[in-house]
Amino acid sequence: MTAWTFEPGHTEAAFRARHMMVTWVRGLFKDVHGHMEFDYEHPLSSTFEGEIDVTRIWTGEDDRDAHLRAPDFFDVENHPQLTLVSTGIRPEGDDYVLSADVTARGVTVPVDFHLEFNGVERDPWGGTRAGFTATAEVNRKDWGLEWNVALEGGGLLVGEKVKINLEAEAVKQ
Repeated sequence: MTAWTFEPGHTEAAFRARHMMVTWVRGLFKDVHGHMEFDYEHPLSSTFEGEIDVTRIWTGEDDRDAHLRAPDFFDVENHPQLTLVSTGIRPEGDDYVLSADVTARGVTVPVDFHLEFNGVERDPWGGTRAGFTATAEVNRKDWGLEWNVALEGGGLLVGEKVKINLEAEAVKQ
């Protein structure tokens, strides 16, 4: 196994959730840090750990970002970090399933991510980099993110299902 560190400039976590049941609101976390033990010849024994600074959430709208940081949602004053710790990897077709414990607001929930290994390359500075894409769909209520508003015509202001997309570039240590 080899130690790798996520390269923050090329690693991000994104999400999208329904707004008023008719469109998607997208958000982004660029302050993602982590490390992994990874051997691309034996990927099933790999481990991943990541941490996201939730205080730096960005959706493109300052008022929405402030609300997402507030106790109604992430409560960043008490829970500034979101963490992901892998619990196993298994093959699925040409890709993998990464099982992980995801902790937000002090609540830990197991999540299965569809994991794509995007390859390994030598960089122009003599280092080695590996890329990964992980996607999942979760229910925000599993972490106690319950806030919502009923709409006059039926439905809710914020959808319960959230689609997550993680892009990671790791540098071999």
